Amino acid sequence: MARKFIVGGNWKCNGTVEEVKKIVTVLNEAEVPPEEVVEVVVSPPFVFLSLVKSLLRSDFQVTAQNCWVRKGGAFTGEVSAEMLVNLGIPWVILGHSERRLLLGETNEFVGDKVAYALSQGLKVIACVGETLEQRESGSTMDIVAAQTKAIAGWILDWNNVVLAYEPVWAIGTGKVATPTQAQEVHTALRKLLHDNVSPEVAASTRIIYGGSVNGANCKELAAQPDIDGFLVGGASLKPEFVDIIKSATDLSPALPSLRPPSFLQQMAQSSEESDISDSEVPEYEEKIYLRLKAGQFVVRNTDKTCRCPFCAGKKKQDYNYKDLLQHATGIGASNRKGKVKATHRALAKYLNNDMTDTTCSSEQLVVFQPMPSKSTSEDQFVWPWTGVVVNIPTEYKDGKYVGESGNRLKELLSKFHPLKVHPLWNHRGHTGNAIVDFTKDWTGFKDAMAFENNFEAEHYGKRNWLEKKHRGFDIYGWVARADDYNSAGPVGDYLRKNGNLKTVGELATEESRKTDRLVANLASQIEVKNKHLQELECKYNETTISLDKMMEERDSLLQAYNEEIRKMQHLARDHSRKILAENEKLRSELDSKRQELEMRRNQLDKLVAQNDVDKRKLDAERQKNAMKNNSLQLATMEQKKADENVLRLLEYHKREKESALKKILQLEKQLDQKQKLELEIQQMKGQLQIMKHMEGDEDATVKKKIDEMSEQLKEKIEEMEDLEALNQTLVVKERMSNDELQEARKALIHGLGDLLGGRSLIGIKRMGELDDVPFLPACKQRFSKDEAEVKAAEYCSHWQHELKKPEWHPFKIVITDGKPQEVIEEDDEKLQALKEEMGDAVYKAVTTALLEMNEYNPSGRYPIPELWNSKAGRKATLTEVINYIMKQWKTLKRKR
Repeated sequence: MARKFIVGGNWKCNGTVEEVKKIVTVLNEAEVPPEEVVEVVVSPPFVFLSLVKSLLRSDFQVTAQNCWVRKGGAFTGEVSAEMLVNLGIPWVILGHSERRLLLGETNEFVGDKVAYALSQGLKVIACVGETLEQRESGSTMDIVAAQTKAIAGWILDWNNVVLAYEPVWAIGTGKVATPTQAQEVHTALRKLLHDNVSPEVAASTRIIYGGSVNGANCKELAAQPDIDGFLVGGASLKPEFVDIIKSATDLSPALPSLRPPSFLQQMAQSSEESDISDSEVPEYEEKIYLRLKAGQFVVRNTDKTCRCPFCAGKKKQDYNYKDLLQHATGIGASNRKGKVKATHRALAKYLNNDMTDTTCSSEQLVVFQPMPSKSTSEDQFVWPWTGVVVNIPTEYKDGKYVGESGNRLKELLSKFHPLKVHPLWNHRGHTGNAIVDFTKDWTGFKDAMAFENNFEAEHYGKRNWLEKKHRGFDIYGWVARADDYNSAGPVGDYLRKNGNLKTVGELATEESRKTDRLVANLASQIEVKNKHLQELECKYNETTISLDKMMEERDSLLQAYNEEIRKMQHLARDHSRKILAENEKLRSELDSKRQELEMRRNQLDKLVAQNDVDKRKLDAERQKNAMKNNSLQLATMEQKKADENVLRLLEYHKREKESALKKILQLEKQLDQKQKLELEIQQMKGQLQIMKHMEGDEDATVKKKIDEMSEQLKEKIEEMEDLEALNQTLVVKERMSNDELQEARKALIHGLGDLLGGRSLIGIKRMGELDDVPFLPACKQRFSKDEAEVKAAEYCSHWQHELKKPEWHPFKIVITDGKPQEVIEEDDEKLQALKEEMGDAVYKAVTTALLEMNEYNPSGRYPIPELWNSKAGRKATLTEVINYIMKQWKTLKRKR
C-alpha cells in the first residue's frame, strides 16, 4: 500500500514577526512537488499560528506544537484542542522529546493528550524516541515500544496519526542516526503495529524520521523503505527546507528494487516460509476470528464500503458486503496456503455471525479499544471494573479495629482515577480490606489494569500476596476476578452483592450489539430525515422560481428608476455649476476689497504702535534712572553706618580679648602655685608619718620635731585654702569672660552675616545642616530628569528631619590614644539602607552632619551657626575673624 511522503517543519520557539514573514515568503515562492506526491506541514510558535495560516500557500498546512490534555479551563499557559480547531489548525505535534525531558511528560500523559486531540478532530504527529544512555544500554526498542503502546491504545482511526521517530541524542546536536539505524527502528515500529494492532494499520501508517535532518542527508534517509518522511527542526527555518521537501521526488518507482526489503515484504517472505499445515487451519482460524471480533482488524471503510484486512496492498479495497463475503468464502475454499485459507475463513465467519449488510452500508463508526492480552481477554473480571486492596494497616481502639477512610485511600490511589473506595467492615471493625470502584467504560478498564500493574511492578500484586508468608505492613492490590468473586469472606460477599462476572470479549460483543442497534436506529432516522429533506427541496425550488420572477421585475423597475435619477442628477449638476461660477466671481471681488482694507488698517496700527512704543521707552528710562539714583544714595548711607559699627565692634572685641588673655595668664600662675603648695603639703604629710613611726618612749627630740612639722603643715594647709579661694574667684571671672566671648561670637555671626559670605576665607557655617548638593546626582541616576530635582528636595528634607530626632543616636564609643571618642556606628540600619539606596556621597553628607551636630549642639539636635575657617576646615578663632574683617575693611576703604 503506497504511503504519501510527508515533511513537517518544527520551528520550535524561534522567530519574530518579520522573520516569520520572510520564511513564509520563501516557502510560497518555492517550486516543490505537488501535494499528491508530498504533504507539507509547518509548525510555528502559537503566537504566529494565525499569521502563518493567513499567509501560507494553500497546498501547505499548519500544525500546532502542542495542546492540552483535556477541555480548556483554568490551565494557565496551555492551549486546548478546541482552540486549535476553532482557528482552523488541522494538525498538532504531541509527545516531542523536548517536552518529555524538560517538562516531564510521561508516556501515559502523552497517550491521554493524543486521545483527546483525536476526539476533537485533530490529526496528530506522535513523537517517540530514546536518549543516548538508553541507546548505549541497548534498550532503544523497549523504550520506543513502551512509548508507542501508550499512544496506540487510544487511537480509533490510524489515518489521522503519523508516528515520528526522533532519537533524542540526534536532535539539535548535529549527530544523525545512520540510515541503517533509522530503518532498524522504523522496521521495529511497523512490526509492533502489525502484531498489536493489525497488518493493514502497519501497512498504511506513515512513520517519519526526525533528528538533525538537513539538505545533505535527506536523500539517503528518504531512500529507506520504512521512512515515510521527516520532522525537520532547525533546517526548517532555512532555505534548505525546500531541498528536503524535494527529496520526495527522488523516490522513483525503480528505487525499491535497489533498496532493502521493507518490513511488510519481510513479513510476506516469512509468512511464505513459515506457513501452517491443514491440520492447524481450524485452530488458526479461531484465533483470527477472535481478533476480528475484538476489533483488531479494520473491515469497514469510512465511505460505507468494506475491505479485506488480509489482502493488504491489493488494488481492490472497496467491496460491498456481499462481494467481500463471496471473496472470503472463495479464498477460504480454495487450494491456497494454510494461513491464507484460515484468515479468509475467519473473515467469512465474522461476516456471517457479527456483521450484516446494513452494518456495512450504514454510517457506522468502528470503535477500537485498548487490546488486552490473550490471557486477559479470557479471564472473568468483576464488572463494573473493581479493584481489591488488602493488608491495610489497622489499630485496635475502643474495642474495635480502625483504619484508613475511603476518602484517604482514594487520595492515595488518585493517579488511577477511582470513582470510590469502600473500606470493608464487620462486627470487629475495619477488616484491613477495601474495594476500589472504577468507571464502567474502557477507560475504567485501562485505569484498573494500570492499578494492578503498578502493584505487580512493586511486587505487591496478588501473586506476591499469595506467595509471601511474612507480608509485613505493606498494602497489596489487584483487579477483582472470578476467584475473588467466589471467595469466602467480606471481599467475596461485597463483590457478589455489587457486581457480575464477565470476560472482556463478552463486554466487547455486548457493546458491539448496542452499537449495531444504535446504528440501525440512526439509519432509520436518517431515511426519515432524507424524505423530509426532499420535501423541503421541492418547496425550496418552487420558492426559488417565484423569487427569480420577482427579482426580474425588481431589476426592470430599478433600471428605470436609475435612469430617471441619472437625468435629474445631470440637470442638478449643470445648475450647481452655474451658481458656483457666479459665487466664485463675487468671492474674488470681496477678497480684493478685504485685502485693501486690511492693508490700510495695518498701516494705521503700525503708526499708532510706533508712537506708543517710543513713549513707553522714555517713561521706562526715566523711572530706571530715578531708581538707580535712590539706590546709590541708600547704599552709600548704609555702607557708612556699617563701617562705623564694624570699627566699634572690633575695638570692643579687641579689648575684651586682651582682658581675657591677662586673666588666663594669671589663672595659670595661681594654678602653678597651688600645685606646688599641694606637693609640699603631701611631702610634709609623708615625713610626718615617717616620724610618727620612728617615735619611741625616750626620744624627746623626735617628738619635738614632729610638733614643728605639724605646725608647718597646718600653715601650708591654711595657705592652700587661701589660694583655692582666690582660684575659685578667678575661675568665676574666667567663665564670665568666656560667656562674654561667646556673646561676642554670636554678635559677629548675627551682625556680619552678609559680609562673611559662604565662599570667603572666614565665613559662617551652619553646623549640623545637611549638604543638599550630593542628593541631585543620586536622584538623577534613579529618576527621570523632570522628577530628579523634586525627589532630591524631598530626600534632603526627609533626612534633615531624621537628624533632628533625639531618639536616633547612631554613635559608638571607641578608645583613641587612650581617650574615649564618639564615632559613627557604621552598622546602623538607617545608614546602611541610605548607603545602598542613594550611594556613598549622600551617605557621607549625612554622617558629616551627624558628627557636626553631635559636637556643636548634642542636646538641641538642630543646626547652629558658627564662625568657620574655610581654608583650615575648622572653627575660626576671634583673632582670625577680627583680622579678616579689618583686612576686608581696609581693602574696601582703599577702593573708595
